[in-house]
Amino acid sequence: MSSYKPIDSKREEFRRYLERAGVMDALTKVLVSLYEEPDKPEDALEYVRKHLGTDGGDDELEVARARIAELEAENALLKGEAAPTEG
Repeated sequence: MSSYKPIDSKREEFRRYLERAGVMDALTKVLVSLYEEPDKPEDALEYVRKHLGTDGGDDELEVARARIAELEAENALLKGEAAPTEG
């Protein structure tokens, strides 16, 4: 029976690591969200992939893309070139 203790301690250590890193909380939030979804998606794994780690990240991404476009235009202007067009 003593051969099982190292496995248990490794599991416990890994569980604490996941908790410290916020993984357990993130997974719990996504799974609760899926549970509360009135119309369950056909592909639950895709739902988890799509919603894992998206806490307003789409808005931040759009702001970052807009800022990049502004900086590219400013950079082109400073270099005396035509501003790049969106593509």
